[in-house]
Amino acid sequence: MSEAAAAAGGDGLRLLENIGVKLTVEVGRAELTIRDLLRLSEGSVIELDRLAGDPLDVLVNGTLIAKGEVVMVGERFGIRFGQIIDPEKRAESL
Repeated sequence: MSEAAAAAGGDGLRLLENIGVKLTVEVGRAELTIRDLLRLSEGSVIELDRLAGDPLDVLVNGTLIAKGEVVMVGERFGIRFGQIIDPEKRAESL
């Protein structure tokens, strides 16, 4: 690729830098019947499909981009990225 083409590609990416995306951190999933959903109350517990200590999924606009773990950042929760999904594999899931 020529330097001009590489520079143009970089400029194209800069145009996208300010577009907002939805970042989601998924702890796990569960499937319920509507009956069970309606019976939920304060203190109810739903078992998820993950073990305690398993890495969390980090999704951008519904596409898995990384695995990570919850950390504390001052008084807030944060996520530490442990594994970034290969961009080619991310593209396959689109």
